[in-house]
Amino acid sequence: MNEYYTLNDKTKIPRIGFGTYNEEFEDNKASILKALDCGYRFFDTASLYETERSLGSAIKESGISRSDVIIETKLWIDEMGTKNAKTALEKSLDRLQMDYVDIYMMHWPRQTGADDEKWKELDIETWEAMEEMVKKGLVKRLGLSNFLPHHLKNILDNCTIRPVVDQMELHPGYSQEAAVAFCKENEVLPMAWSPLGRGRENATIGNSILVRLSKKYGKSIQQISLRFLLQKGILPIPKASSVEHMKANLDVFDFELSEDDLSMLTCMPQTAWLLEHPDFAIPERKSNPDN
Repeated sequence: MNEYYTLNDKTKIPRIGFGTYNEEFEDNKASILKALDCGYRFFDTASLYETERSLGSAIKESGISRSDVIIETKLWIDEMGTKNAKTALEKSLDRLQMDYVDIYMMHWPRQTGADDEKWKELDIETWEAMEEMVKKGLVKRLGLSNFLPHHLKNILDNCTIRPVVDQMELHPGYSQEAAVAFCKENEVLPMAWSPLGRGRENATIGNSILVRLSKKYGKSIQQISLRFLLQKGILPIPKASSVEHMKANLDVFDFELSEDDLSMLTCMPQTAWLLEHPDFAIPERKSNPDN
């Protein structure tokens, strides 16, 4: 991996990361070890995903220096607030078997959806606790996940330490142009979870536009989707269980989509959206990550 974005604190981050939200994979540790061997050096996890233990164990077993990998994790909505956030980080560090994380993120802007009238105050309180973590050296930098412009503005207007990234669902058929533009205007790097689309069926796989472009460029539909995000200045975090797919997801720097094709993908009808909206739909934690 020798392709990087520069964050607003002037540090560099690989242009492609590896997602560990692998509820369909039985052995997350094995997948992460394969990803490390393929060259991935940026890994995304969260207390919600219950993959922090696997990630930490894989890093230790790999023999790769901690300073050579970037680890990003998140606190969940039941871990917000001053006291809860500090405890959440302690538990994440324990599960990861690490002394610090490179990026610590607030996972979701609201605790209870549209009827949450105090979300702004709680977000700021949580962010201030996260800033203290940076000052103590437990966290290198801060980020957000699923924050739309009005959520992000609340943080930007009240923070001392600016977020470096905002992770959202982004892929062909759900490009969230307004949110991405707002991030870029404020020097916050947009990051894509589910960069290949999700939902009951992965509707991007059979999409006629992507099928045609796959044939045109001699690349897989997944590679077209990742290239689309990269050319829009977005950092994708794809998941994969096989070495073949892991390598293919990194093999996207030897071609470029034309301006017309990029526009066509940007204007695709909405498809493969997971139906989770930060203001209305709040995912549930399925179990206790400490079990």
